[in-house]
Amino acid sequence: MTDNKPETAQIFGKGSNQVVWLTIILGLAGVAGAGALLFIIDRGPLHTNQGVYVNQDVPFSHDHHTEGLGLDCRYCHTSVEDSAFAGIPPTATCMNCHKTVWANTEMLEPVRDSWQTGQPLEWNRVNDLPDFVYFNHSIHVSSGVGCESCHGPVNEMPLVYQEHSLQMRWCLECHRSPEDFVRPKDEVFNLDWEPSDEGMSQKELGKKLVAEYGLEPKQNCSTCHR
Repeated sequence: MTDNKPETAQIFGKGSNQVVWLTIILGLAGVAGAGALLFIIDRGPLHTNQGVYVNQDVPFSHDHHTEGLGLDCRYCHTSVEDSAFAGIPPTATCMNCHKTVWANTEMLEPVRDSWQTGQPLEWNRVNDLPDFVYFNHSIHVSSGVGCESCHGPVNEMPLVYQEHSLQMRWCLECHRSPEDFVRPKDEVFNLDWEPSDEGMSQKELGKKLVAEYGLEPKQNCSTCHR
């Protein structure tokens, strides 16, 4: 007997499979590309504010005062060794010099106004951590972490900007490998210090100091998120 069943028409052409696979591949590539773009943005200055100068009422130059005049960080940041907050200098600290030095310059008019009225100067924070992050300056200073490790070469900054991302992964780099960052405690405020000054590499010196100082940086969440 002859099979008289009608032939079924082919709905999809021979190239349909290739089209489907190409669509899937392009879709996955698009998702991966979007993820990579978000990854780059998250670590870039557009999000972290690295390298962005912060406007101040008085354009204070760390370069001039530290590298030029040789002022120690602690002259202005008086509480950095004893408390979580490094401290912002009162107007009286500025006026110790500026009663006589550049006493009539227009640039320092806000300082003189503050001195005469008793209203403190308002400085805008440059390295500004989120409110949910706890950071203690004194603990890091007493552990041999130099100012430059977090703040960058402020002695070369006419206007201060944020050097590092200040993101959690950046903090963990130090907590996981403190030997890559610690220095002798008496060099914490020396912005020109180099490991070669001790005749060693940073890794060699760091391992020695980590053992000497008994450093065991914590990595649990509650250390910073309290």
